[in-house]
Amino acid sequence: MRIVSWNVNGLRACAKKGFLQVLQRQKIDIMALQEVRAFPEQLPDNVLNPRGWHTVFSPAKRPGYSGVAIYSRVQPTRVETSLGEARFDDEGRFLLAQFGRLSVASVYFPKGSGKDRDNSRVPYKMDFYRAVFERIQLQRKVGPVFVTGDYNTAHHTIDIARPKSNLKASGFLPEERDELSCWEQAGWVDTFRHKHPDEPDHYTWWRQFGGARKDNVGWRIDYVFASKTANHRVKNAFIWPKIMGSDHCPVGVDLL
Repeated sequence: MRIVSWNVNGLRACAKKGFLQVLQRQKIDIMALQEVRAFPEQLPDNVLNPRGWHTVFSPAKRPGYSGVAIYSRVQPTRVETSLGEARFDDEGRFLLAQFGRLSVASVYFPKGSGKDRDNSRVPYKMDFYRAVFERIQLQRKVGPVFVTGDYNTAHHTIDIARPKSNLKASGFLPEERDELSCWEQAGWVDTFRHKHPDEPDHYTWWRQFGGARKDNVGWRIDYVFASKTANHRVKNAFIWPKIMGSDHCPVGVDLL
């Protein structure tokens, strides 16, 4: 089984840049998307209901904003889109699909920078992290859990090309990074770093100007975190930086 996660930075735009080709040609079984930025009814039918796929969406209330989705070869046995608080649910950032005992979440964690890049949304971001953590901790009791998505945080200095110049920027603040450390202390595993512990220069997001992607000046902010039982099934964890269509690239895991 192959699980892939991708922040598509607008699914309608990404669909014009090869999204369906990636979906159909990369031997994917479950594809989790973030930043869909469209209501389901706004999507072309071949994107909304591609042949051979089941799709579920959790859009934001605000048009053209946020939104997550999961495409799967097998229909989920259960789907959940709420964290129980309107301030989170209204932004369409959480989707949990259960396939028997196995669960996959697609999560679009908020940026903390705020409109004026003053880190004004950091408290909201931290509250969201904790709400997701509480929910997935419960889900672990059901069976293996994979929490995929754009976490909007580079955990360690190895995960960011320019750590020194971003020490006060949301996405690399101590409290944001500490939250991911707390997840790991609770038994959650960063699957890519677990398989590639000391490999530098692996990023999943690049600024869209200044040749950042070409020069690989990026951030690793997209992850597949696994519960302990889920991680036992991980054969390989990967990043696909050569796949274009978004300012993020896909990440994923192959399971035994």
